[in-house]
Amino acid sequence: MNVSPAKENILKRVRNALSQSVQLPFPNAEGNNSVFQTAHDGLEMKFAEEFSKLQGKFIFCSGKSELLENLQALAEHKNWSQVLCQTPSLMKFLAPAGLSFLNADNAHIASGFQAAITDCEYLVARTGSIIMSAAQPSGRALPVYTPVHVVIAYTHQLVFDVKDGIAKMKDKYGAKLPSMINFATGPSRTADIEKTLVVGIHGPREVYVFLLDEEK
Repeated sequence: MNVSPAKENILKRVRNALSQSVQLPFPNAEGNNSVFQTAHDGLEMKFAEEFSKLQGKFIFCSGKSELLENLQALAEHKNWSQVLCQTPSLMKFLAPAGLSFLNADNAHIASGFQAAITDCEYLVARTGSIIMSAAQPSGRALPVYTPVHVVIAYTHQLVFDVKDGIAKMKDKYGAKLPSMINFATGPSRTADIEKTLVVGIHGPREVYVFLLDEEK
């Protein structure tokens, strides 16, 4: 096969280039490093800022008594008579707030309930997201059953980025990752109908995060 002088010249230059290693012009462009600046402190403030932008309600609590007082005040303001909760440890922890919980046995036949209270796996500060999984006692469906979802979280559950949350999940569960890992970012919303934003269309209209400071 005859090769034109111009093509041969190009192939020669390619062969010469391949025979000599050249340093990558952009060594950080391989996806090994985050493109976002990691904050080493103030994750609470970052999460509160991003979560609030998404119409989430954030309540920072310096201790258990403050959390119970704030939750009780919210329940009274909203006139909650019954609240869904399927996490026994949470029901015991929140018992002093005086809430009337539906237990896991009769939650499936409940009607007219106003709120669900769950725990979470982690909180992602950069995106204001809540990480939940099927391994939690609340399961897959409870956080989307009710018009209001209340999350009780602790400061040690804060991570900066989504990849940090995924790494934490892998460390926690190893090879037995939950069958569902969900990233909830603010109340449910859609703009499918005439490009008009509707909140609460596929899940809760309101999402509250009560963050308990374990340093205090």
